[in-house]
Amino acid sequence: MKKFLDENFLLGNTTAEKLYHDFAKSMPIIDYHCHLPPDQIAADLNFQNLTQAWLYGDHYKWRAMRTNGIDESYCTGNKTDYEKFEKWAGTVPYTLRNPLYHWTHLELQRYFGVYDVLNTDSARKIYDECTAKLQTKEYSIRGLLRKMNVKVVCTTDDPVDSLEFHQQIKNDGFEIKILPAYRPDKAMNVDDANAFNAYVAKVETAANVSVSNYQDYLAALKKRHDFFATMGCSVSDHGLEQIYADDYTEQQVSAIFDKIRSGKQLSPEENTAFKSAMLVQFAVWDWEKGWTQQYHLGALRNNNSRMMRQLGPDTGWDSIGDFPQARSLAKFLAKLDNDNQLAKTILYNLNPADNELFATMIGNFNDGSVAGKIQFGSGWWFLDQKDGMTKQINALSNMGLLSRFVGMLTDSRSFLSYPRHEYFRRILCNIFGQEIENGELPNDLAWVGKVVQDICYTNAKNYFGW
Repeated sequence: MKKFLDENFLLGNTTAEKLYHDFAKSMPIIDYHCHLPPDQIAADLNFQNLTQAWLYGDHYKWRAMRTNGIDESYCTGNKTDYEKFEKWAGTVPYTLRNPLYHWTHLELQRYFGVYDVLNTDSARKIYDECTAKLQTKEYSIRGLLRKMNVKVVCTTDDPVDSLEFHQQIKNDGFEIKILPAYRPDKAMNVDDANAFNAYVAKVETAANVSVSNYQDYLAALKKRHDFFATMGCSVSDHGLEQIYADDYTEQQVSAIFDKIRSGKQLSPEENTAFKSAMLVQFAVWDWEKGWTQQYHLGALRNNNSRMMRQLGPDTGWDSIGDFPQARSLAKFLAKLDNDNQLAKTILYNLNPADNELFATMIGNFNDGSVAGKIQFGSGWWFLDQKDGMTKQINALSNMGLLSRFVGMLTDSRSFLSYPRHEYFRRILCNIFGQEIENGELPNDLAWVGKVVQDICYTNAKNYFGW
C-alpha cells in the first residue's frame, strides 16, 4: 500500500515516476491566466495568518464548508480568522475524493513542509506553524511565487484598470514577469442599461475621451487596448456563457448603442447583436497586435439570487452550464479566418459533454502558420481536477496533438494554488507512463520526456513568446 501523498503520488508505475521526477518536476511555471491581485504583489505583503492566505476569497472552500453544514459567518462573515480556519479544518476530512483534499495537503507540504493530515485535532498546530512562517520574508507574496519556480504570471484586468501596480512591480525589478491581460467582459455587457452606462463613464475617464456614439466608444476601448500593450500585455480573455456570432451591420450596432445610452433596455436580439459586434472588434485588435485571445465558455453564474444579493458575484454560487456551443463558435472563428484576422486562440470548455466538440473545433482553424495556433485549453474551474484533466487530455489526444498543448494554468485567486501545476504534471506523466508500460507507446523516455517538458513549460514559453 502506498503512503498518502508520498513522492510518487498519482504515479502508478515506474515509467510514470521517471517521467515526473526526471523530466516534469523541475520545469518552471508559466501561469498564463489567473486572478491574483496585482496590488498585493506590488506591496509584497506578508499574510497575517493561514486563513488570510488560504480562505479569503476562495469560493471552492466556501462551497465545501456550506455543504458540510457550516454557517455563512465562517465563510464570508465576521467570525475570527482562527474560527474560520477551525471550521475549514473540520470540513477537510469530509472532502475525501474532492480535489480540495489533495490540494489542501499538497499546499501544506510544498509551501510549509507540513505533512500532517489536516483535521480538527491538528488544526491549531498547523495553523500556528504555517502562520509563523507566513510572517517571514521568505513567505512574502513574492517569496511564495519564487518558492514555486514561477516565471510568468498573467493577471486578469479590466480595460479601465490603471495598471499602476503592474508598473510598480516592473519598476521594482521583480524578476518574475507580472503581466496584465485585457478582460473586456463589462465593456460588452449590455444586459442592464444603468450598469452599462455607468461603465461607459469609467471608460471615458480611463481613456480621457468623451463618448458620444458607438465609434467614440470603440476608439476609447482601443486606446485602452493600446495602453495595455505598452504595459507588456499580449493576451486577452473573455468569460462567456457562449460565443455570440449573430449577423449585424455597423449601422445597426450604432443604433443599439444609442438606444442603451438613452437608458432603454435592449431586446434579446439587440443584446446579442451588440455582443457579437464587440467580440469581433476585440478579436481584430488582438490579431493586429499579435496577441493570444482566450475564451472561457460554459459557466452558469450567480444561480442563487438570494445570496447574489447578499454577497455579490464570485462567492461560490456558479455551476456548469449546458449552452449550445458549436455553431456560434464555428461561425465566429470562420468570420475572423475568412478575413485573415484570426489570432492565436485558446478555448476553455466547462461542460465535459462538450470536450470532443472543442477538441475537434480547434482542428478546423489550425492552418499551419503556428504550431497549435488554436488550443483546447486545460480543464478549468469545476474541471481542474483529476477526472476533468484526464478527460480533457484524452479528448485532445484523440482529436488533435497533445504534444503541442500549452498545458496548465491556475485560474486562481490564491497565492497558494501553484501545486495545481504539480497535480496536472503528475496526471500527465501517469497517462504517458501507463501507455508505455502497456506497450501502447514506445519506451523512448528521451522523446516522451521532451514532450512532457514541452507541455509543462516549453510550449507555453514559445506560444506566448515569453
